[in-house]
Amino acid sequence: MARIAGVNIPTNKRVEIALTYIHGIGRTKAKEICERLALPPERRVHELSDAEVIRIRELIDSDYTVEGDLRREVAMNIKRLMDLATYRGLRHRKGLPVRGQRTHTNARTRKGKAKPIAGKKK
Repeated sequence: MARIAGVNIPTNKRVEIALTYIHGIGRTKAKEICERLALPPERRVHELSDAEVIRIRELIDSDYTVEGDLRREVAMNIKRLMDLATYRGLRHRKGLPVRGQRTHTNARTRKGKAKPIAGKKK
């Protein structure tokens, strides 16, 4: 099992797909990594040599922000917005949608399970 950026990536998947298990690497960046290292797209993780795994690991460490560093950076950005009391920061603090979605109906993912209000029904 290959371990890259602190994540055990699945061995039976293609390298391009397996790299997406790392937080901060999606399909586009995974494809870019494979192209830069000249890995064929049909190559599977268990077929990689130790040298290739080390090359992937070094490339990701040097050129990409992933996993813990990325999570910390995002959390710090949100905390900064909340400390500045910007509109977006207040929405984060209240647990409401941040990007302008309607809240009269919907928004259940951010607001949580609907709470009944006594005397609401006419």
